[in-house]
Amino acid sequence: MNHPCTLKHPSRALLFRSLSPAATWVAAGVAAVFAVWSLSATLAWAQEWPTRAVKLVVPYPAGGGVDVMARALAQKLQDKWQQAVTVDNRPGANTLLGTELVARANDQHTLLFTTDATFTINPHLYSKLPYDLDRDFIPVTHLVSFSQMLVVNADLPANNLTELIALARRKPGSLSYASYGPGSQPQLATEMLKQKTGTFMVHIPYRGIPQAVMAVVSNEVPMTWSGIVSARPHLASKRIKAIAYGGKTRAAAYPQVPTMTELGYPEVDANVWVGLFVPSHTPAATVQKIHRDVMSVISDADFRQREVEGKSYDFVGVGPEEFKRYIARESASRNSTLKASGVKLE
Repeated sequence: MNHPCTLKHPSRALLFRSLSPAATWVAAGVAAVFAVWSLSATLAWAQEWPTRAVKLVVPYPAGGGVDVMARALAQKLQDKWQQAVTVDNRPGANTLLGTELVARANDQHTLLFTTDATFTINPHLYSKLPYDLDRDFIPVTHLVSFSQMLVVNADLPANNLTELIALARRKPGSLSYASYGPGSQPQLATEMLKQKTGTFMVHIPYRGIPQAVMAVVSNEVPMTWSGIVSARPHLASKRIKAIAYGGKTRAAAYPQVPTMTELGYPEVDANVWVGLFVPSHTPAATVQKIHRDVMSVISDADFRQREVEGKSYDFVGVGPEEFKRYIARESASRNSTLKASGVKLE
């Protein structure tokens, strides 16, 4: 026979059996009320989020296309959430610095606004990252995708891709190209082009795409790949010229610029996607709320026309689960591209 003192913590079922039928009914009712109250409290907490200022960390310099979109979105979310929403530019190390900042954030009000480089290129480029992408982040939404243009300085004696390749072959190593870091889309695209054409061009990395484009404008470096947002003012002033487009179809804003596929190089991929992420400890209800609110902003016709379609972006807008599956597929594809292009850390 067990000593009575050994039953210090009887189970709920045992406790209920020890009560009278009336008392059991009351206890069950109290438990049900408590469960409903707990669920209501959890939902109320999620609906009240954000409870303070929200920070969008952009691991790129100010002024580029990703930064511009983040700022436009932040302004609209600030109006919706009735809390300050700021953009914190943390460029460096091919997005590693800003990404680590969010991974280490111990709150639920620091979000990551970044590109495919963070999640589909860096894991294959670096032997070790200062965070675990699967463990430390939850994908919220794949916002937009866009393609980059191959642009060259206006004075470069090459007005199309054929002439550029001929120039590179005639003077091996005399041409250089700018990028926004090792493993960035400009480097991947150019290294693949080099491989396919048997040419040699020197890689010059910069801190961000605005700096890379300005290097081409000033003729410090003769060429780079750029999104339309960063290239447009310099194309308008005729300080640079576009000779190819990395998308599968021509850009509506520049229909005269042929695609790499049309030019015979479908393997040269210059496509970028932009997504929003939160630290992994963020509650599921909050993740869904952020997604809903972001979609509400982008669904606004004026915002969509001005900040998405007007800047030659393709709207995507998928939710967390679909975005997670997309990242997995893209990561495998990028790994193959990196291996084929021979890109390595410098």
